[in-house]
Amino acid sequence: MILDLTDDTVLHELWTVQRLAYAVEAGIIGFDGIPPLHESLDDLRACGETFLGVRDDEGLAGAVSYQLDGSTVDICRLVVHPRAFRRGVATKLLDALPDGPQTVSTGSRNEPALALYRGRGFVEIGEREVGPGVSITDLARP
Repeated sequence: MILDLTDDTVLHELWTVQRLAYAVEAGIIGFDGIPPLHESLDDLRACGETFLGVRDDEGLAGAVSYQLDGSTVDICRLVVHPRAFRRGVATKLLDALPDGPQTVSTGSRNEPALALYRGRGFVEIGEREVGPGVSITDLARP
């Protein structure tokens, strides 16, 4: 389902899930400078990305956002509420994305995310340092 960020309730729910998910990633990679972890509600609303969400009995379980670059789907964020880890939420979200080549980036030490993307046919196309001892891995899938 498409998430409407003009709805304050949806926006706040997404912001909360995003903060919880990125806090877990920050712990995994040892870096809390992940930009979405520090976004305000207004920043999130104005990001210009399309968001898809999955709900469970307790509310928003996860969301993915993307932007289209020609025919390429650039995955900007993939967040899952910690209560919904290992329940297939990320897979459902990735399956809901538009067809076409896809790109994504994640922390180079975020093995759970890297395993998810590799398992879906993504290959590593590069790595870049974003802080002392902190790297981001770029992946693509044709």
